[in-house]
Amino acid sequence: MGAEHLPRNGPLLLVGNHGVWGYETPAFFHLVHQATGRYPLGLAERGFFKIPLVRTVLPWLGGVEGTRENALRSLQEGQLVVCYPGGARETFKRSQGRYRLRWERALGFVRLAMQAGVPVVPFAGFGVDDTFFWPPDEDRWCVRLAAEDKYRMPLVMGLGPLPLPVQLTFAVGEPHEPPPSGASESRVAAFRDRVAASVRRLLLRACHA
Repeated sequence: MGAEHLPRNGPLLLVGNHGVWGYETPAFFHLVHQATGRYPLGLAERGFFKIPLVRTVLPWLGGVEGTRENALRSLQEGQLVVCYPGGARETFKRSQGRYRLRWERALGFVRLAMQAGVPVVPFAGFGVDDTFFWPPDEDRWCVRLAAEDKYRMPLVMGLGPLPLPVQLTFAVGEPHEPPPSGASESRVAAFRDRVAASVRRLLLRACHA
């Protein structure tokens, strides 16, 4: 898993890929707790807290509304914080989006790490997009949970509403030191791309583990 990259104390920002419907998150949080004795705190996309059922379930899973204020306060308190930059775009992906990062608009985690002065540790989960399968006419079977297109939830199939019993494998990489405060937009974007590349490499490692 690469648990040696997870310190037993001090602030840390873990950044990785999200699986369909996000069912892998409790498993990953459990493994992190086993390895470090620490309970991770997950930054959930703010739009999820406008969806009645989802906003009820997320706190049970260790999720908090992913605002800059919540994230910064948690890191300043020395917590181990988990961020999925792909957010809803990865959670509610279509079949053609399996194991693809949707980070093209994601710069917030970089700015957060810069402001808090904490390292970013990449991780990847394999098996996370195999927990369900998509119906043949998948675009037809979608439910819009909110106004934005990224909140169109595909009605994927598993064991009823439960995921299929697949093996989940996680890999954690070496920490990346963020750019200094006040870095240019190009440096911020370059750092995001570097972390994304690390996640892709870790995904290949987890795939062949």
